[in-house]
Amino acid sequence: MSTVNPQPLWQPTAERIAEARITRFQAWAAEHHGAPADGGYAALHRWSVEELETFWKAVTEWFDVRFTTPYERVLGDRSMPGAQWFPGATLNYAEHALRAAGSRADEPALLHVDETHDPRPVTWADLRRQVGSLAAELRALGVRPGDRVSGYLPNIPEAVVALLATAAVGGVWTSCAPDFGARSVLDRFQQVEPVVLFTVDGYRYGGKEHDRRGIVAELRRELPTLRAVVHIPLLGTDAPDGALEWSALTAADTAPVFEQVPFDHPLWVLYSSGTTGLPKAIVQSQGGILVEHLKQLGLHCDLGPEDRFFWYTSTGWMMWNFLVSGLLTGTTVVLYDGSPGHPDTGAQWRIAERTGATLYGTSAAYVMACRKAGVHPSRDHDLSAVKCVATTGSPLPPDGFRWLHDEVRHDLWIASVSGGTDVCSCFAGAVPTLPVHVGELQAPCLGTHLQSWDPSGKPLTDEVGELVVTNPMPSMPIHFWNDPDGSRYLDSYFDTYPGVWRHGDWITLTSRGSVVIHGRSDSTLNRQGVRMGSADIYEAVERLPEIKESLVVGIEQPDGGYWMPLFVHLAPGATLDDDLTDRIRKTIRTQLSPRHVPDEIIEVPGIPHTLTGKRIEVPVKRLLQGTPLEKAVNPGSIDNLDLLAHYQELARTRP
Repeated sequence: MSTVNPQPLWQPTAERIAEARITRFQAWAAEHHGAPADGGYAALHRWSVEELETFWKAVTEWFDVRFTTPYERVLGDRSMPGAQWFPGATLNYAEHALRAAGSRADEPALLHVDETHDPRPVTWADLRRQVGSLAAELRALGVRPGDRVSGYLPNIPEAVVALLATAAVGGVWTSCAPDFGARSVLDRFQQVEPVVLFTVDGYRYGGKEHDRRGIVAELRRELPTLRAVVHIPLLGTDAPDGALEWSALTAADTAPVFEQVPFDHPLWVLYSSGTTGLPKAIVQSQGGILVEHLKQLGLHCDLGPEDRFFWYTSTGWMMWNFLVSGLLTGTTVVLYDGSPGHPDTGAQWRIAERTGATLYGTSAAYVMACRKAGVHPSRDHDLSAVKCVATTGSPLPPDGFRWLHDEVRHDLWIASVSGGTDVCSCFAGAVPTLPVHVGELQAPCLGTHLQSWDPSGKPLTDEVGELVVTNPMPSMPIHFWNDPDGSRYLDSYFDTYPGVWRHGDWITLTSRGSVVIHGRSDSTLNRQGVRMGSADIYEAVERLPEIKESLVVGIEQPDGGYWMPLFVHLAPGATLDDDLTDRIRKTIRTQLSPRHVPDEIIEVPGIPHTLTGKRIEVPVKRLLQGTPLEKAVNPGSIDNLDLLAHYQELARTRP
């Protein structure tokens, strides 16, 4: 493990440490709130988890959070789940996201880039005006606080305007990317019953146009709660019957009116992968996201008004919501709508250059793809503005760190970060004042009491254990939609260690305070940072008459790759020929997502189950990773132990 080699790959200069916002925050918090003035980040982090309420009070003051009604105390109830943050307070997320319009009206709030790679700005003044116009129209349509507003949209300025207008009226935003098939979208949106749907007619990806009007028509039919559909003609088509035109709703010169809502009022709904059924509809609060993202973006990512923030993402991934929150720090946010590798693998570096990105975020998989393809970012592009390259979606392998260091710049801050949709933030990652060690995340984040636990709940150092968080975070879900008694929420994170959040990652906390992520400890599929549950794939594939049953797993590879095989048990008389293989791939691509087409389709004699009939994905994954049978599964819990020998043999013979 990397703890035996303590030499850092990168060390911030004394000047950079002094200029970092987190350094200034620590000095200010020491003067005003008793934080330690000395001891650097380690001392500040220790204070932030030991004096949790004082820390979060300091964050709200440092970032000048505007409470229209004051809070009674910082933490009314700290038990998990159900922690009660800032009871009595009222505020509005969108109001804070648009504050820079007052002082920097003509500067760009957004830079929109499509596959032409030519940035187009949206100024702070125009963003604020469009949000004001659309918020007024939403109110005219009868949208009230708590109503759900949905978007079937790519990563375009209209999506940001729609989110902020929804938040301004106190509505609850939720979105899916337009490469999701109808079934995937309906599994999500039907749970929350939206009253408005924003949609495009299609999208452009990989140099091609993809018409989604048929999908949109199906969504309209299957979402009976819709009162209005808003058409955004990305491909230039006319609005379908009964739909409203985006341009008409955003044309007025109207100052936004911000509904002042309780701190724990829902802001948006994000979705889990749906491994064990319908995706979990995760609800996070206006206030919780506001203060968590101010901390994460303003302190950990060191973002401010002079920065440009680019993260490659789609509206179906929590990183899009995180990206939009860059506006909270007055940062210019870069929105890229298109393929990550069009017209060539180096596309994202070209976008970073052309937008002057100071923080560029991407997936670990993209970094490794660039390395494999022989991309030379600094040779071919002017990346002098880039201070930090951040990665998430999966752990960045050691070779990825070295490649970024060698091929971008030796004084580059490399921030591998890890968190989750569940909190829409990071548990560990970027700290601008700490060294970077190959293969490691710099440290746990402020206010996050991150630990690695063994099965009995004993904290571990320099050993692999379960990622747990032992104190509440403001952005933890306030609840799940469609979970009236809270049992699904409880079972998702608190079934293993009562009162302690277990996230489902294997981690090591090193003795010098850094973090190593080893991948998922459950069966979630995570392709290019987009998570999807196996249940979605089973539902689609097993509609084919030739498929009796299937099993899919995703396996992190030592070289940073991700192998996703689909195992199929065929119906009697069926043959896994080229035709059936192609139809399986097409089914997944069209009904679910192109990202989740399997790497291999492999015929097996049967699918193993638990005694209660559940497919055993995690034990199969462990077998394929080389874990011995007796350590991968409890033999007494399996319906047909002989079937596992096939997977064990595959692991042994696979190159």
